[in-house]
Amino acid sequence: MVRNALASRRAGAACALGIAAGLLVHTALAVAGVAAVLAAVPALFRGLQILGGAYVLYLGYGALRAAARPRTAPTGGATDGDPAEGPEAVSPRSALRQGFLTNALNPKASITFLSVLPQFVPASSPAMPRTLLLAAIIVGLAAVWFQAVALLVDRLGRWLRGPRTARAIEGVSGTALAALGLTLLAAPLAG
Repeated sequence: MVRNALASRRAGAACALGIAAGLLVHTALAVAGVAAVLAAVPALFRGLQILGGAYVLYLGYGALRAAARPRTAPTGGATDGDPAEGPEAVSPRSALRQGFLTNALNPKASITFLSVLPQFVPASSPAMPRTLLLAAIIVGLAAVWFQAVALLVDRLGRWLRGPRTARAIEGVSGTALAALGLTLLAAPLAG
């Protein structure tokens, strides 16, 4: 999210929408009961964990590569929503796809929705309308939250886009993503 918002305001906003759209996938799966299948079929859950872990590891690798590239001082146009110049520029479509895939490929989110949503549905009322309402609220809040984060990062952009700061952010986020990806891969591969 932060990496895309640093590239441009539009890329950050697109990534935020992608993250919210990924939540839509998980809420739809939970409502449809597919999350129960993931909980009941460990091999399917492990397969999705491996796919998600590999994707997060890929994102970490990309961030570490970006951190290793030499940077120049940012140009003045980067804060007005135009993509940053240089190899770190990201199209809004790419940012949307990245946000969506990062969230949609996280099978733990489906399990979380399966375990949390039913607790807020009274036994005396039909489950589908209440679950859909709760899912819409969660997705809406996520869309607002991540848009706010993208806007904040854009506002702090001049400082955050400085060559040293940008490399540090890329390095820290790349290391964190790589560690998370390896952790996600280690659990299903070890078990």
